[in-house]
Formats: sequence, C-alpha cells, structure tokens
Amino acid sequence: MKRLLGLLLFASACSFAQVPAGTTDLLHDPKPLGSGEMRWFGIKLYDATLWASGGRYAPEGGFALSLRYARDFDGLRLARASIDEIRRLGERDDARLARWQSQLEGVFPNVKAGEVITGVKLADGSARFFHQGQALPAVEDRALSDAFFAIWLDPRTREPALRAKLLAEAGPSR
Repeated sequence: MKRLLGLLLFASACSFAQVPAGTTDLLHDPKPLGSGEMRWFGIKLYDATLWASGGRYAPEGGFALSLRYARDFDGLRLARASIDEIRRLGERDDARLARWQSQLEGVFPNVKAGEVITGVKLADGSARFFHQGQALPAVEDRALSDAFFAIWLDPRTREPALRAKLLAEAGPSR
C-alpha cells in the first residue's frame, strides 16, 4: 500500500514537471523516471531528475539528468568535484583525468541557487549540456560521457539512495 501511494504521489508530481529545455530536441518523447535530492552532511546541494526517451532508461544513452541547485557553485568546483567522483569510481589514468577536467571546466558555468544544469546523454555516447536552457559546450568523448553520468547512475555511486530514486520507474533493466 505504501509503495502504491508513493508511486501515485510520484506520478502526480511528475505530471507537473516540465521537460528540461533542450531535451525535447534531442530525446524522443522524454518522460521523467525519478527524482531525489542530494544532501551533504544535511545541507541540500541540489534536486535531481532523470528523464528518458519514451520513459525507458538505457545506460548507453537516450536520457537526461537535470540538477536544480539549492546553493551557488563555482563552475570550476563543479568540474573538479566531477573528476574526483570519476576517480573514486575507478578511473586511474592521470593524463586522461587532467584532460577530462580541462574539458569539464570549459563546460560548466557558475550556478546560482535555483538554476538548472541538464546533461543529455545521446545514443551515440556524446553528451549535450544546458544551463537555464542555454546550450553549453558538448562532450563528444564517449568515455568521458559514460564516466560523468556514472557519478549518479552507476551501482557504485556514492549516493545509492539517490540512484534508486532516479531509476524508480526504469524497471529491472537498470
């Protein structure tokens, strides 16, 4: 009964959710799968929502991850934190990490509380990013794109509860 109530509340909340700007041009019929919030020592950092083409999640692409920030963040800090998490997930090639960090530093702007960054992973493995609906530089490197989205969606993520919420409607093929 609790699960049913939770699903109904989630479906109701998602019916009011708006597809992130830029996503409709890149994904076919994007539908929200799940959402949750990221906290660090009790401090809310952002709300996250996962969208997928036709409501079907595929790790290789065809999905979007939107983060609505609850605090101001420097773009360089976002890029460095991303690389730290990619390293924690197992990437050990320092030259590759340095190259990826430089690329992400060129992608992520400074964000203010309430602003949204959306990353869209395409089926070809590339990623497109948007800040407040405005296009940011793309990531064409499949390995970087895979590693970046793994921060939230890999089973080894630092935040398994958030991952579970994001993939709530993805079914067993997660």
